[in-house]
Amino acid sequence: MTSPAEHAQLRAQLDTLTTEAFRPELAEIDRFSTLEIARTMNGEDAQVPAAVAGQLPQISAAIDATAARMAQGGRLIYAGAGTAGRLGVLDASECPPTFNTDPSEVLGLIAGGPSAMVTAVEGAEDSKKFAAEDLSTIGLTDRDTVVGISASGRTPYAVGAVEHARSLGALTIGLSCNAGSELAASAEHGIEVVVGPELLTGSTRLKAGTAQKLVLNMISTITMIRLGKTYGNLMVDVRASNEKLRARSRRIVALATGASDPEIEAALAATDGEVKNAILTLLGEVDGPTAARLLHDSQGHLRAALQATRNS
Repeated sequence: MTSPAEHAQLRAQLDTLTTEAFRPELAEIDRFSTLEIARTMNGEDAQVPAAVAGQLPQISAAIDATAARMAQGGRLIYAGAGTAGRLGVLDASECPPTFNTDPSEVLGLIAGGPSAMVTAVEGAEDSKKFAAEDLSTIGLTDRDTVVGISASGRTPYAVGAVEHARSLGALTIGLSCNAGSELAASAEHGIEVVVGPELLTGSTRLKAGTAQKLVLNMISTITMIRLGKTYGNLMVDVRASNEKLRARSRRIVALATGASDPEIEAALAATDGEVKNAILTLLGEVDGPTAARLLHDSQGHLRAALQATRNS
């Protein structure tokens, strides 16, 4: 049970956070017309990309460090509570279908466990110990990268995840929406996207959530680009697990090679439907087994594999 003194201390802490600030000019927003509220929200959201832009050097440095760890077999692990945790789980869950990653390569941990995705788990975010336990359960190593996510930058679960990960030698990134945050200070790479007070006081699923989503998009997408999961802007590691994705696979091969439909079908058949391999057989004029070997030797980078065919 929290004491009155602890309540007072918590309130004082919240009063210092930009994300928790009260906006008197919006005190009667419930009396605005729906269109006026929508315009106001849209104007607020328009500020987010500029705030993200101000952190691009920090984001880029964190991505390069992450890609270097993952190239050595490390994992990308997000850790957060509430909205921040859900955004991490969402980003992680999109990587296997988009980049053909193994589900264990990019993970999302949310305070309170999987049930917290849909139902609030009281008190889960207040424990650094829970974060350390969750990371221990998945066997965290010094090759991994842990991204703590917290709008306030003070959530114990996110801070605890970063502190525990750093103590084991893992790469750590702290993503928050307040300047001078504990989370950023605890991590090797601090990213603080200050989007200002929310339309609804303290509702950080709004601008702060949007900012976090944009940064997580960058972290996962650009890391995968650096790891050779794309060829230009084509998702050449996409796995064709249904008819829609099989059609997308054929289209990607067509865009990358300009080959005819019969040539594309033959290339995909010769490579067990692997898009990247099929492209290499067509552009590098090699057979399926040779394409597989060249891609293995180039750590999955299609451009490097193509260069090898030209040098041979």
